[in-house]
Amino acid sequence: MALPFLPGNSPNVHIGKERFHKSQHFDLSSGLPMLVGLEKPGIGGERLVGQKITSKYSVYPKGDGSDLPSWIAFDKQALCFEAYFRETVPISELETHRIRKCKIYFYLEDDTIQVVEPKCKNSGIPQGTLIHRHRIPLPPPNDDQFYNVLHFNINQDMVLHSRTFTVTNCDSFTKNFLTKLGVRLNEPAMMPDDPYSKLRQQLEESMKPLRPYERRDTLKQFLDYDRKILRFYCFWDDTENMFGDPRELILHYYLADDTIEIFEVIPPDSGREHVPKFLCRSKVPKRSPVQMKLPGETTDRTVLNVVASKNQGQRFILDSLNTGAVSEEFYRDSDLTVGEEVNIWGRRVVITDCDEFTKEYYRSKYGIEDFTPVQCKVPPAPKPPNPVPPYNGFGSEEDSLSSCQGLFPKPPRKDFQKFMEKDRCGLNSNVLNFHAKMMTSDPVDKERVFIISFYLSDDSMSMFERPQRNSGVLGGKFLERRRVRKPGQKLFKSEPFEYFTAQDLYVGASVCVNGVNFQLLDADDYTLNYMEQHAEEFPRANTGNILSKLRSIPEGKQSEIRKFLSLSDPTNTGFIPYESFRGLMMGLDCGLSEHEVLVLARCFSKCEQPEVDVGFMLAVAQDFLRKKHFEDFPHLVGIFMYHDRQ
Repeated sequence: MALPFLPGNSPNVHIGKERFHKSQHFDLSSGLPMLVGLEKPGIGGERLVGQKITSKYSVYPKGDGSDLPSWIAFDKQALCFEAYFRETVPISELETHRIRKCKIYFYLEDDTIQVVEPKCKNSGIPQGTLIHRHRIPLPPPNDDQFYNVLHFNINQDMVLHSRTFTVTNCDSFTKNFLTKLGVRLNEPAMMPDDPYSKLRQQLEESMKPLRPYERRDTLKQFLDYDRKILRFYCFWDDTENMFGDPRELILHYYLADDTIEIFEVIPPDSGREHVPKFLCRSKVPKRSPVQMKLPGETTDRTVLNVVASKNQGQRFILDSLNTGAVSEEFYRDSDLTVGEEVNIWGRRVVITDCDEFTKEYYRSKYGIEDFTPVQCKVPPAPKPPNPVPPYNGFGSEEDSLSSCQGLFPKPPRKDFQKFMEKDRCGLNSNVLNFHAKMMTSDPVDKERVFIISFYLSDDSMSMFERPQRNSGVLGGKFLERRRVRKPGQKLFKSEPFEYFTAQDLYVGASVCVNGVNFQLLDADDYTLNYMEQHAEEFPRANTGNILSKLRSIPEGKQSEIRKFLSLSDPTNTGFIPYESFRGLMMGLDCGLSEHEVLVLARCFSKCEQPEVDVGFMLAVAQDFLRKKHFEDFPHLVGIFMYHDRQ
């Protein structure tokens, strides 16, 4: 007994539902309301009463794997079918129709179809892609739907854009895929013959000779030796002819096809016109004929005229015995060696030398080890000296020299690599600073203090004088930065000037700058450290050279040195003052300079760290903060507490 249709007696169909959206069925088109959603579902995506929704894409059965979208699961997968279509030819006497073979590709990722016809040589018709890849609709009256995978089978007709294609067969992947979908495949159909293609094939076969020519397989030689060329340097003496002179040639032997190519080396100012090639690439016979043969006179096979009559016509056969063959020897790689003569169409060419690849080739193949070059040409005359005119005093020496090297003078080139290596980089200045004084008897000039700076990037030098109170001399720049010549050189001479280098500057050295003598008394720590780190460039900072000089001291003086050291260190601490050590080293007469003594002392010195005075540090910090009007003490206390949490 059915319950009455009253509230509470019927089950609620909305229990458990989560989607209650409504599809848009109506829209405005040109200002008129229209029904546009015939295939759209109802509330919550459910179908309406009596509604049938056709699938837009192929529906595949779900497998055991993950539910991936078709554009990922079937990426780069396509079904391939063999098909043909019949094309009528109304304007032709030789054919009435054509059978055009093609392939149909169905792409599983998006149900698109592509039809491709294989190209045939000399077909005379456009071939290739007949239908580009896209979704093709079904023929009317189902043209609102598209082809999917279930519409394909073997031995059936398909209408693609009003053209009927007959599917004859498919590949193995397509058969397995359709079988797994449950499609029962038909038996493969036979491809009908094209009458016109058959006629053309018969014509091509009739043009082939009954007895084909002998085949000479040169592909292996080409593949083994392609782009491998032997290079020989040759010499041709043409002095016997009028206006002839010795010629230098370069011979190229191509291993791929045993051909020879020759170029001529034309020296500059020889008066000869440059030609592209002395001999074009070809095979060169060993015995050049007296008269050149005409084209076609020499062939691989001989043709015999068996019958020649007006009634029966002319008949020819090939000479299988090669009775009329002409044997001709050509130059091979075994004939080309250093020192041999080569007959290049009547010209005696001598091979004088070859390159390294050619030598290695002959060593590995023929075991030849002797590649002594042949001297055929007269050695060139030495070039006459080109004296440089003396310096005229205008500009720098480099500018004057560049004006003598060409009609258009160019600015002198600087050593850019040295500049990049020795230029200032961060805290590394690459500048050597020395403390110097004048070497003079003038009491005023004796007290003047100078700083000499040597720049390693361009070997330039500058001098600066320290200002002193009540000295009567203005301090400042004494010498502009430039390269300084060494004294004792002539001004107007052809040889280049000698300039001061970094090796000429050291503690104790005397330097003459513009006629004024200076003595280097000291150097800063950077200069001393740089010279000691680059001891191979500065011999006077090389500890090994200094110790080798000390080892040359005789035994008698060595005992005196030990006695002096014991007197200078009565408490046996192992250290003596620098002044005592300097006086000892300078009195040994072993050729040690002031700089070498300083380097030796620095090498064996002991640096004592002074004790830290905390009160003095606090006083300096408080004075600095007071001058800067610092008042953010809470922030400073917070930073101290953060870094000193204990």
